[in-house]
Amino acid sequence: MNGAPVAPSEVPHPPVDALAEFLFKYRPAAFARGALGADPVVPVLLVVALASAVAGLGLWALARQASHEAPRIRGTLGGLRVAAIALLAWCLCRPVLVVAESVAQRNVVAVLVDDSRSMRIADVGGQTRAQAALRLAGGADSALLRALGDRYQVRVYRTSAPGRVTEPAALPFDGARTRLLGAVTRVEDELAGAPLAGVVVLTDGADNGARDAGASGMTEQLSTLRARGVPVYPVGLGSARFAKDIEVAQLEVPRAALRNATVLVDVLVSHRGFGGATLPVIAEDGGRIVAQGTVTLAREGEAASVRLRVPVTEAGARVLRVRVPPQPGELVTENNERRVLITVRDRKEKVLFVDGEPRPEIKFARRAVSGDQQLQLVTLLRSAKDKYLRLGVDDSLELVNGFPTTRAQLFAYRAIVLGSIEANFFTADQLRMLADFVSERGGGLLALGGRASFGEGGWAGTPLADVLPVELGVMARGDSLHAVEIKAGLTPAGLRHPALQVMPTDSTVAERWRTLPPLTTVNALPRAKSGATVLLEGTLGDRTVRPLLAMQRYGKGRVLALGAQDDWLWQMHAEMAVEDSTHERLWRQMLRWLVSEVPDRAELAPIGEAARGEAVSLRALVRDSVFLGRNGASVSATVTAPGGKAQEVAFDWAVDRDGEYAASFVPDSDGVHEVRVRAVSGRDTTLAASAYVLVADPTDEYFGAERRDALLAQLANETGGHGYDADHATDVARDLVYSPSGATQVRRLDLWDMPVVFVVLTMLLGGEWWLRRRRGLA
Repeated sequence: MNGAPVAPSEVPHPPVDALAEFLFKYRPAAFARGALGADPVVPVLLVVALASAVAGLGLWALARQASHEAPRIRGTLGGLRVAAIALLAWCLCRPVLVVAESVAQRNVVAVLVDDSRSMRIADVGGQTRAQAALRLAGGADSALLRALGDRYQVRVYRTSAPGRVTEPAALPFDGARTRLLGAVTRVEDELAGAPLAGVVVLTDGADNGARDAGASGMTEQLSTLRARGVPVYPVGLGSARFAKDIEVAQLEVPRAALRNATVLVDVLVSHRGFGGATLPVIAEDGGRIVAQGTVTLAREGEAASVRLRVPVTEAGARVLRVRVPPQPGELVTENNERRVLITVRDRKEKVLFVDGEPRPEIKFARRAVSGDQQLQLVTLLRSAKDKYLRLGVDDSLELVNGFPTTRAQLFAYRAIVLGSIEANFFTADQLRMLADFVSERGGGLLALGGRASFGEGGWAGTPLADVLPVELGVMARGDSLHAVEIKAGLTPAGLRHPALQVMPTDSTVAERWRTLPPLTTVNALPRAKSGATVLLEGTLGDRTVRPLLAMQRYGKGRVLALGAQDDWLWQMHAEMAVEDSTHERLWRQMLRWLVSEVPDRAELAPIGEAARGEAVSLRALVRDSVFLGRNGASVSATVTAPGGKAQEVAFDWAVDRDGEYAASFVPDSDGVHEVRVRAVSGRDTTLAASAYVLVADPTDEYFGAERRDALLAQLANETGGHGYDADHATDVARDLVYSPSGATQVRRLDLWDMPVVFVVLTMLLGGEWWLRRRRGLA
């Protein structure tokens, strides 16, 4: 509600400092009385003309009188006179200050209290953040509520749940997550019909919802709040910087792995006040220590990393806990540990190896994979024209006509290995199918060097040329290809890649690759593509360096290109010990890496950690035999709790996305919940592999638990509010008076007759008189 303007004479003048604050901070809508619809006492143009004439006449008289004075003195006298005349002209225009002021006891102010667990941290003068919040808004007699209650109707809310809080002092401060921006939006929605002057937020700024939504989601939420025009006044509680703290800031670990794999876990540790310290990092699975290492912390503000190698020998869901033991002086110890769920699959992954000529590569590749119970290497070897040797097939009909001729046949495999075989062996449709196998089906591809591989095999210009991570050239002399020796060298990216971990530690991995014997190549691979990563560099005899092993992601799949034609020498070279297993490990780990993220026809999208009593969103992806999204299927899931209790969940088709279905369930117990998805379309029933959801007490609140001033400042700036610390929180009552939201009345304050104007005019005229008197010009 906007009140009618009142006459300037009826409005008492505010103090000068308060008026200056209005001018600077609130940017009033108008300064001239004419802006409100009333005419000034003297027309503005006439005032300007008269002031200009008087100023010109005064300057002319001053110039004649002080012609013998220095230019600096004349300029000073002229400036003082012009300033005095300009000030008088300004007063003649009768300027006014227009402000919108909230009407007393006609507006509502919402006080939103952050009741999350991070408010239990004791970093406010020996008190917890929760105690500081209750000191301000714990009851009617608390400082902030008392200051606001003199002018507003005050309603208290909390961030973790909707509805008003009648007894703030009874808040348990046990909220599992803080969705600060969402809570502010919810409060404004609840007060949509009331004259809301503003929202005061008592918080440490730990917004887990903003982190989950990402930068775009946060921007959208802030835009919504800005559009509503209700100012937000955050009061920051807690310390902006801990004196001492250790935090497991990040874990990089694959979400799924094959049984009997060694999972690489990269741990990032940040700290405050522990620079130079060497600390243990421990990984546990079911209370059993499965890996440990040490990390030497860098200087203040820099994170340090350590890599752990965790063997996964049991199938199913494995909950991995990575922790750093609490250190003396730490204020928060809950952030010393992170947990992650890894799905360990116990199944055979089918890989098709196609080669155009008999050579040792197939023999040693099959030998390397033979001991791996999770890999099935199916071999198609062209022994003569239209004649093939098939090894490892499931039945007599598999590959009976050679390379698959339909997408359904080809897409049944999880990865493909292309040996030395020319491009024109395949039809145009088969070449497109190979490219789609990687980009659309999400399969893995390994391309090996050889006389008929890469550019030498005519692969340049085919659909598969775009898939490969290397540029294709031709290395030929006369009518025969010339083999050259090439020495492998491990790159920094290769040192960290799972496929090349042929030894148990980083140092021994680097040493093993440094001492491996050279191979030979007949392929010209001049450079890797811009989006590819070189894992092994190859050095030729003339010291030329080329990519030897490169990788890239293409569409949904992964691709490796190995430029050597005889990597089996790493098994049979005279320098290699008989018991050396480097070649076998390399092949197993390359194939395992290629198939590790290959999608199934029906699967559940990855799910983050959930909390008991909160809805868990499920997203199922259903595809047909050629891996196109299948719409209109009947999709359901069986969710089994740790105690064996099962519930059925029905999915709804997301009509805007092909093959995607959504559902949700609410877990009532902690632990790992198994989800089995099944999709029925006509006579076709597809069962997904088991997926798992970890339901546990959330610890998000304790990560990045320092007060986040940047977010609070952004929230205030975007909505037109102002930010405060705990010691100045009651100042919000003063600033809310001039909130443009809610029920307001317009006040017009005359500026021309303020005492400060008389003081300034006296100083200007007195200064000119004093200077003229001193120079003898009076």
